[in-house]
Formats: sequence, C-alpha cells, structure tokens
Amino acid sequence: MTNSAPHPTPHVAIIGGGPAGLMAAEVLALAGVKVELFDAMPSVGRKFLLAGVGGMNITHAEPSEAFLDRYGLRRPELEKLLQDFGATQLREWIHGLGIDTFVGSSGRVFPTDMKAAPLLRAWLKRLREHGVSLHTRSRWLGWNPDGSLRIAGVEGERAVQADAVLLALGGGSWARLGSNGAWVPLLAERGVPLTALQPSNCGFEVAGWSRLFSDKFAGAPVKSTAIALDQQAPRLGEFVVTSTGVEGSLIYALSAPIREQINQQGSATVHLDLLPHKSLGQIETLLRKPRGSKSISNHLRSQLGLDGVRAGLLRELSDAASYADPTLLAGAIKALPLTLVNTRPLDEAISTAGGVPFEALSSGLMLRQLPGVFCAGEMLDWEAPTGGYLLSACFASGRAAGLGMLAWLQQRVAD
Repeated sequence: MTNSAPHPTPHVAIIGGGPAGLMAAEVLALAGVKVELFDAMPSVGRKFLLAGVGGMNITHAEPSEAFLDRYGLRRPELEKLLQDFGATQLREWIHGLGIDTFVGSSGRVFPTDMKAAPLLRAWLKRLREHGVSLHTRSRWLGWNPDGSLRIAGVEGERAVQADAVLLALGGGSWARLGSNGAWVPLLAERGVPLTALQPSNCGFEVAGWSRLFSDKFAGAPVKSTAIALDQQAPRLGEFVVTSTGVEGSLIYALSAPIREQINQQGSATVHLDLLPHKSLGQIETLLRKPRGSKSISNHLRSQLGLDGVRAGLLRELSDAASYADPTLLAGAIKALPLTLVNTRPLDEAISTAGGVPFEALSSGLMLRQLPGVFCAGEMLDWEAPTGGYLLSACFASGRAAGLGMLAWLQQRVAD
C-alpha cells in the first residue's frame, strides 16, 4: 500500500475589500485556505465606512416576507442566499465580533455606537489572526495569457497565480471609493454576459424648475409627504428638492420603477400627497372656509399648515385654474404630479443595478464562462433600497461565494 502525497494548501485571490470580499475571505480562511485579498484603495472597506457616517444601518428587522420583497425581480435568487445568512444570522455574526446591535423605531438595525469603524477594525483583526493577507493599493488589471492575475501595486505590476478567484469589485457608483465599474470591459472581453450598469437609490431630474423655485428651495427637505407611482400604494417619508430635481430616501425607495419607466417611456410621473394625514374631503372643506382679505398663501398656511417648500411645490406644479377652485386645489394637494425625466449620473448614485446576471453563474456563484472565477456583492445584477438591504445581500453573497469556492476546490482535489 502506498501513501498518497498530501495535497498542498489551496490558495485563493479575492479582488475587492468590501463586505462581500471580506466575508468570503473569512469563510475560506476559517476552512484553512490561504487567502490573499487585493484592493485598489489605500485601505479596505472605504465605501462601507462612508455608508456608516450617518449611522451604520447594517440590516433590517422586518418580517422575512417583507424583507425579501425589497429585492424585487431578483428576490428568487437572493432568497436562497439570505435564507442561509439573513438579518438574524448577520446580527449574530456582528455580536460575535464583540459589537452589540439594536433595532431602531423604523426596524433598521444599527451597532449600538452607530459607527462602522469599530466593527471593521474587529473584523480585520479576526481576518489577520486567521492568516488573511490584505494587499492595499493593489489594482486588478485582468489576466495574463497564462491565466495569472495582473495586479498593479506601488512597486509595479506582478502576476498572481491562484487556485480560485473571487471578484467582489462593487458596482459603478462612488468611483472615488473604488467602485468604478472598471471590471466591466475585462469580463466582457472574456465573453461573460453582462447587464448595463444603471443608477439605483439615486436622484432624478425634472425638465426644469423655475428659477424662482430653484433659487428659493434647492436643498430644502420635504417632510411628512407621500409619493405614489402609477397605481401603487403611496409611500410616506421625506425627500429633498435639488437644483435639478429631487433626491432622498422617499425617492430612493421608488428609484427602480421610476428609472425603468423613464427607460421605457422617456419620463415617469409620480404623485405627491402634500398632506397625507388629511383626507381629500377634509382639505376641500378647509379650503372653502371664507378667507376674507387673506391671500391664498396665507389661507393655505392658516387652514392647512401648508407653507414653505410644500407650498412652493404646489405653486410650481399646479396651474392658476386649480387655485381658483377649492375642489381642484384639494385634488392637487393630494395628488400633485411631478414628472421626472432622467436619473442623476451613475457616480452620484448610492448603488447600482445591472452587472453580472445570476444566469451567468452557478449556484455557488461561479462564472459559467470562467471556471474557478466567482463573483459576489454589488457587481451582481440585483438592487434594493437603502435601509440595510444592500449590506445584507452583500454579506450573504460573499458568504455564499466563499462556500462555493470551498466546494469547487474540494471537488478539484477529489477529481
């Protein structure tokens, strides 16, 4: 009986140091795989840190069905990943790093100190303790003819051989933080099918505000307002008027259907309910009260509390005939049409839609066109609103890709 030679420790390269890449690195390192992670920026997790500046919203505690519905058309694909590592498992994992979390009044989940930096520091410490090598200022440039990776660093370019590769390069927004979409042509020239990158969680432009309105209200928050698109139920929240249009959480929540309607029809019209807590009948009754010598602006303020930017929007987006008729004016207040004609540029968006479609990937997130090359995170073709959903899916896909890489490496050894 002869003893077979021991198999060498597999070596993987991960390109991208965001949540997806780091999570895959952890899965692989804990399994005894040699992991080298390369990131083009001076430090890893830069977009993750910036996203946490206003409070690190890590995930969401709403019921599972509502949570999964946030992923729209890609719910079936992401559901498989989130069932294995969803909001509950993510919180438990964070607690394992010594970071406590809490659920806010809106259901959003935050670290107790609301900061991303302590979480990232604890995570990187764990990764280093398990042997993960982190290489910053190291930009991936594609492949050499022999299949090795081209990595450009501060001392020039070098070739890196790896048994498997994970690409976790983000989408195409926030180029200054590393997510610049430069990977698109590198995959396209290898025959990988791709869906065009588009802005998601983004602002939109109107055909043009009047100069008077723009000068007075650009930058103003519009609070306690509801927005509806087509026949969908109105969403309550707030948004911000910009010099070119609108942005903010309420707009981001509808960014996917607004964008798709603009793509198909050239524009999209949303309807603003400026007084969502009053009925149409109540508003009309109050408008019909005698106003004596009061101006219509003062009448709106005294009877309805409608002033500032909301009164400005009403004036900007309705006509003189509406102001002359309480029925028409009440209707405008409850369903004020706002036509949007363009998304803001991709690099301004919080996230992106498009990228590598799931149909181009195996169940383990390996590219069918490039065996041994896996993808995870925002470079996959999915989108979700802000509120913890983006990070949740990035973590889950990174974990799934790490497990997929392990299975593929083990199969190669078995073969």
